Amino acid sequence: MAKVVITHGVVDVDNWLKGKEERAAAIGGLGGTNVVDHVALDGAKTIALTFNTDDLDAVMATLADPPAELVDAMDRHGVVPPLTAYVER
Repeated sequence: MAKVVITHGVVDVDNWLKGKEERAAAIGGLGGTNVVDHVALDGAKTIALTFNTDDLDAVMATLADPPAELVDAMDRHGVVPPLTAYVER
């Protein structure tokens, strides 16, 4: 199982945090588990989320070409591209 960290900017951290359940469900739909949100202590509008996955290729393919419903959710949550993914080695 791979541990993944994704970072990106957001328009408003509080708005982004309100989408936790929807975000966890979307990542769960990709096979992700243990989804955790992280915010910058310095108040920056950059966030990180971590999760575990058994199918890193599927996650990365979805991030590279997200379906319309994921793009809509990202827009609602105020996600500011680019998304940067890190994987535990």
